[in-house]
Amino acid sequence: MDKMKDKTETNAFAHIRAFMRKAVEASKGWLKRKGPDEHGAYYRRLEAMYSHPFFGNPPLYSGLLALIIIFVIEGFGYENPLGGFIFLGNNPFAFLLNFLIILATLSIAWICRRRWFAQAVLSAVWVILGVVNGVVLTTRMTPFTTADLGVMDLGIEMFSVYLKPFQVVLIIIAAIVGAIIFTLMFLKAPKRKPWGGPKPFLKALLSVVIVFVLLFSCWNIGTRTGFVAVYFTNLWDAYTEYGMPYGFLSTWLRKGISRPADYSQAAVDSVFGNGELGTMTTDIEPGKTAGDFPNIIFLQLESFIDPTEVKGLTLSGDPTPYFRELKEKYSSGYLRVPVVGGGTANTEFESITGMSCREFGPGEYPYKSVLKDKAVESMAFDLRELGYAAHAIHNHRGAFYDRNKVFPMLGFDDFTSIEYMNYVTKTQRGFATDDVLTDEILGALDATEGHDYIYAISVEGHGEYPKEPLLKDPPIRVEGAQSVAQRAGWEFYLDLVNNMDKFLEVLTGELADYGEDVVLVMYGDHLPSLQITDEDVKSGDTFETQYVIWSNFGLSKEDKDLSAYQIGAEVQRRVGLRQGLMTVFHQDKAGTPGYSDELHLLQYDILYGNNYIYGGKSPYRPADMKMGYKPIKVNEIVNVAGEYYISGEGFTPFSKVTLDGKVLDTVYVGPTVLKLEEEVDPASAEDMKISQVEKYREILSTTE
Repeated sequence: MDKMKDKTETNAFAHIRAFMRKAVEASKGWLKRKGPDEHGAYYRRLEAMYSHPFFGNPPLYSGLLALIIIFVIEGFGYENPLGGFIFLGNNPFAFLLNFLIILATLSIAWICRRRWFAQAVLSAVWVILGVVNGVVLTTRMTPFTTADLGVMDLGIEMFSVYLKPFQVVLIIIAAIVGAIIFTLMFLKAPKRKPWGGPKPFLKALLSVVIVFVLLFSCWNIGTRTGFVAVYFTNLWDAYTEYGMPYGFLSTWLRKGISRPADYSQAAVDSVFGNGELGTMTTDIEPGKTAGDFPNIIFLQLESFIDPTEVKGLTLSGDPTPYFRELKEKYSSGYLRVPVVGGGTANTEFESITGMSCREFGPGEYPYKSVLKDKAVESMAFDLRELGYAAHAIHNHRGAFYDRNKVFPMLGFDDFTSIEYMNYVTKTQRGFATDDVLTDEILGALDATEGHDYIYAISVEGHGEYPKEPLLKDPPIRVEGAQSVAQRAGWEFYLDLVNNMDKFLEVLTGELADYGEDVVLVMYGDHLPSLQITDEDVKSGDTFETQYVIWSNFGLSKEDKDLSAYQIGAEVQRRVGLRQGLMTVFHQDKAGTPGYSDELHLLQYDILYGNNYIYGGKSPYRPADMKMGYKPIKVNEIVNVAGEYYISGEGFTPFSKVTLDGKVLDTVYVGPTVLKLEEEVDPASAEDMKISQVEKYREILSTTE
C-alpha cells in the first residue's frame, strides 16, 4: 500500500514537472517569435500545455492552487511571508477546513467550458480579499468582513487618506493590467469540456458535489468539536486562529441576532417582575419635568485613550494631563466597547440604545443592517418623552455610516454634521479638529428653551497614523520605540490626543459657567489602530477605553467599570431617571444571574421578534429629523452685472445653489453670502434653493 502511495505521489510530481517544462517551452516560443507561423506555433504550444495530463486532473491542479492561495492569504493576514506555515502549525484542522473552502470555490470552474478563465477569476477574488484584509489590519486592527462590503463608501473615503499618490497609481495600473489579462484569457484561453471521458459534465458535477460534501462535513465536525469557533469575541484573534477564509465566510453566514431557544411571550414577560418596568415612558417622581433634571451630553472621542495606560511607552511629556485630572475628580472607570481600532458606529449604537453589538453577527454594523428601515428604542426617544430635545453632532460627513438616515431611526430631532459647520480646521490627515465641537454643543444647548440630550461624536483622533515622521518637531516624543514607523505613528497620535485633551478643558470650562445644570459623559470609542495587544495595556483588554462623568453641579464621585451599552442607564441612574425599557433593565438586572441571556432575549424580541415586550407592536416610528440645528435661509437673490449673489443665513462651505434638484457651481463667500458661478435663465432664478451637499455630491438637505 505504501509503495502504491509513493508511486502515486511520484506520478503527481512528474505531472507537475512536465507541466512546468511545457510552460517554459511555450514562453520561449512566444519570446523568439521567428517565422511566418509564429503566432500559430505559440498557440499550438499553448494547446499542448493545456492538454497535459496535469491539467486533465482538476482536483490535482486546483488543490495545488488552493494551497498556494492559502499561503498568500495568511501571509498577508499574519503580516509575515511564513504566515501560512505558522497557521498550519498552530491549527492543522482549521488549515484543512480553509483549504477545503478555497478548493470548493475553485471547483465550480470544473463544470465550466472556460475552465481556466473561471479558475483564474475565482483565484483572484480570494487573493484580493486576502490582500485587502492585510491592508485593513494595518489601518484599523480589525479584519476585513462581509459587513465592510456594505460600507464601501467609507473605504473609498479612506482611500485618499491611507494611501500615497504613487500607491494609488500602482493600484490603478494593476487593476488595468488585471482587466487586460482576464479579457485575453476569456477570449483566447482554450475551451474544454467540463472533464474528459464519457459524460464529462456529470463527472465534473459529481466531483464538485464530493468536494462540497467534504467541506460541510469538515465544517460540521470542527464546530461541534470546538476545533473552530462559531461565536467570535475578538475578530482579529478569530481570523488568526481559524483562518481568514473561514472567518470571512462566518461574517456572511451569521447576521442579525439568533432566535433564543425559549423565545415566547411567556419568556419575554418573565424578564420583568410585576410593576418592575413601570410605565416605560415617564417613570419619575410626580410633578417633575425635564426642567428638574440636567442637560445630558455624551461626547464620544475618536480613538481617545490615556496613553499612560499603555505599558512600555516612555514619553517626553504628558499628552492628556486634563483627562487624568478629570478621572481623579469625577466618576470614572473602564468602558468596555465592542470594537478595536475602528468601527466607531458600533460603540455609538451601544451607548445610544443600551443594546449589545456582540449579540449580532461578527463584524456586523447595525447601522447598515437592521436600523436601515427600523426605528428602535433609544435614549433620544426615551428622553424626548420627558420633553428633552435630542441633538446629534459630528464634525465629519453626515452620510458617513449613513448617519443622516440612521439617526431618525434613533429618535434625534436634528443632526449637525460638518456640512453645517463653519470655521473648521483640519489635521494633517484631513480630519476636522475637535475644537469646533465646543461652539456646536453650546449652540445646540441654546437652540431650545428646554433641556437637551446631545450625542456628540468627535473625529480628530482618527487613524491611520503615519509610518514616516510627519511632525518636524513633535511636542511629545516617544523613547525606545521598536522602529521608526512605530515612533512616527505614536508621536503623531500623541499630538492629536494632546489637542483633544485641550479641547476637553475648554469645553468643560464653558459648560462650568453655563446657566443650566449639565452632565457631560466623555469616553473613547475604541483604542487607536497602533497594533496594541492585550499585553500592552494596563487593563489587560484592548476592548476597554475609559470614561468620565463630569457635571457642573457637584454630582458625587462613584467609580465603576461599565460596558458601553450600560453607560446610558448609569447616567440616568446618577441623575435620578429611569426612562425607557432598556434603562430599567440595565439598572435593575446588571450583574444578576441570567443577565446576558435576558439581554439577548430582549434584543431579539425588539429588533427581530414579535415585540412581545411592547404588547405586540413597537411604539417607535422614525423621527422627523432635520439636518442642522441652525436654520439656513435665503433672504435675497441679487443680480449684479449678470452675476447672481445669494444673501441669507447659516451658509457653510458645503452650501450650494440648486435648481430643480441640480447642483450648480457655487462659491462660498461667507456665512451670509454665496456666489453663483453658472449662467441661469433669469426667469428661473427665483426658483433657486440652497442645499447642503457633502463631498461625494449627496444632497443632505434643501431649503424650502
